[in-house]
Amino acid sequence: MNEIAPSELKKMIEENANIQIIDIRDDYVFEDFNLGGTNIPLENVINNKAQFENDKKTVFICNSGKRSSAIVRTLTVKHQLPNIYSLKGGIEAYVEQCL
Repeated sequence: MNEIAPSELKKMIEENANIQIIDIRDDYVFEDFNLGGTNIPLENVINNKAQFENDKKTVFICNSGKRSSAIVRTLTVKHQLPNIYSLKGGIEAYVEQCL
């Protein structure tokens, strides 16, 4: 399973690394707090695979990391997308460890 630690993502954001953040939480939750990136609700992710840039590390974010992990597994198996990761522990872990 491709996971990225909250501290690693924070460092990448601070360094303006070549990453793409896809937040799969509902839009109203995304609007309350987010790490930047694009909000694509979970039900739309599979059909929007063309939006994921293969030359960038793509990090999927949800609340706890469970849904983003499932999406990463699905995209890896179904579409063989490279460079996709789930934020370990989700936004909850990021807030707890990095803010």
